[in-house]
Amino acid sequence: MAIRSIRSLLFGSLLFASVMLALPATSFAQIGISITIGPPALPVYEQPPCPAEGYIWTPGYWAYGDDDYYWVPGTWVMAPEVGLLWTPGYWGWGGESFIFYEGYWGPHVGFYGGIVYGFGYFGEGYEGGRWDHDRFFYNRSVNNVNVTNIHNVYNTTVINNTTVNRVSYNGGNGGITARPTHEQEAAASERHIPPVAAQTQHVQAARAVPELRASANHGKPPVAATPKPGALNDRAVVPAKEAGAPYVPANHAAAQPPANTPAPRPENNVPRPPDASHAKDLQPHPRPAPPNTGDPKLDQKYQQQQDKLYSKQEQDHQKLQQRQEQDHQRLAQQNADEARKQQLEQQHQQQTQQLEQKHAQQQQKLQEKQQPAHQIESRPPKENRPPTEKP
Repeated sequence: MAIRSIRSLLFGSLLFASVMLALPATSFAQIGISITIGPPALPVYEQPPCPAEGYIWTPGYWAYGDDDYYWVPGTWVMAPEVGLLWTPGYWGWGGESFIFYEGYWGPHVGFYGGIVYGFGYFGEGYEGGRWDHDRFFYNRSVNNVNVTNIHNVYNTTVINNTTVNRVSYNGGNGGITARPTHEQEAAASERHIPPVAAQTQHVQAARAVPELRASANHGKPPVAATPKPGALNDRAVVPAKEAGAPYVPANHAAAQPPANTPAPRPENNVPRPPDASHAKDLQPHPRPAPPNTGDPKLDQKYQQQQDKLYSKQEQDHQKLQQRQEQDHQRLAQQNADEARKQQLEQQHQQQTQQLEQKHAQQQQKLQEKQQPAHQIESRPPKENRPPTEKP
């Protein structure tokens, strides 16, 4: 497959999604399109053998760019530091469009939307292996490991009580309904390392391959997994066995569907849920990943800024919710007619959407201010590494 050059960054980061939410609909054509159709289901594929000791599996996922979803193959990635594990990224419904929350390296696996990626990632935590001092031990019950080359292995049968499905997004109509636990929220506050350069290059290489676009492969990518990042032409690449569910490509360019044409409703191609009409319908804002500049004092300063903004926005939600509830009570006392009720509902919907746009702009401005810090990859000192247990 020919790999063409990539001119723009990967669409899918939380920062870019926040910008998309903050802009009015008329501005989307200038820089992109708000994603209101969920990504395809996860394809069925096998895992290529682990190439060498120290590599950790990072599952494949659907990314978005150039007006289409495209498959980023699962691959083995060398852990950037002893003791770190990979928390996969995931798509979530943000109230007006789908947002991609980027994965990260950290001492514990955090929340990844409850998505069942397989190979140890069964919606919560990671069952594929664990660190023992400076060595990573692989669970052969969920990983493809050649014991001739890699000896640090064990076998633990994983009992998955979750109903297996291949839905690839959280929230919205038809999405996974999982919410983060207290432990996962704590993991989100730990020191993290963003995707390493090899992972970023892997995503860019996948975006450049037309055959990996959902509109071309209909949810069954010809390269579903690779032995190493960027090795899309390697002899050991693994094709998908089948699509996770029937996929009907969305016509993102169409402003309106043809008259009398019903909207497609396959499991993985869910129409846009209705916009939130009231503040009480809004989900809490996801907390951004902790800053990682390598400077503890600067990280603490940025974290305080994030926490302050998060608290302020939660107060805004509560105040608007109280005001809207008071409006409803007042209309009930006045025995208002249906026309007055509908007018109030429109006002509430406008208030709610304006508040979310305001919050998205605030988040975007803060992330722009802190963005240079996130571009610096640093590693936690040894004393910050979590204790490990032997397999």
